[in-house]
Amino acid sequence: MQQSLGVARGLVQAVVALCAAHQINTVVLAGGVFQNSLLLADLSTFLKDEPIEIWTNHVVPPNDGSISLGRAAWAAFANFDLLEP
Repeated sequence: MQQSLGVARGLVQAVVALCAAHQINTVVLAGGVFQNSLLLADLSTFLKDEPIEIWTNHVVPPNDGSISLGRAAWAAFANFDLLEP
């Protein structure tokens, strides 16, 4: 139990530092590691007092399904650059 809290605290420190360094206030917690509901819950609890908005998967699974969807979205948005105004 204590190890999982250590991982969560380390990730919280990284999230806070990266948000400050890049002047952003939204993070996306996705990927296979966030299938671990305990880790996701711990991160959410530790970040609740920070001015950071957390986005997580709700409809698409946080593993390969998200990767496939993300790649499809990236390809679709990349095509917008090719369109003439």
